[in-house]
Amino acid sequence: MDPIADMLTTIRNNMAVGNDKAQVSHSKLKAAILELLKKKQVIDDFEITTEGARKLITIIVKQNHFPCHLKRISKPGRRVFVKSKDVKAPLSGLGFVIISTPKGVLTGSEAKKIGVGGELICEVW
Repeated sequence: MDPIADMLTTIRNNMAVGNDKAQVSHSKLKAAILELLKKKQVIDDFEITTEGARKLITIIVKQNHFPCHLKRISKPGRRVFVKSKDVKAPLSGLGFVIISTPKGVLTGSEAKKIGVGGELICEVW
């Protein structure tokens, strides 16, 4: 079971059917990924809520007239790591990648600028 892929699929499905909100379970990595998606204007906003003993993330999905493609690259069965010089943006720069680095979760361009590599989490275009 891959919780990051489940979150990306939830966002993708909610964009496709036109729902404006989605809920996923909370983790620090998911919150960091959602912060980058919010900064890049893929989603509108997200908030962390508590229901009983569970922490949930409520994602406010952006309603676009075009679909957003979120693709998981590194999976639990096959981890994909890249060096800073090997970071490439998908679709010749029209999209971006999200990388988990020792400096935190960064976009590909930020990681390349800092000069740090890491695990290639997903690509967005």
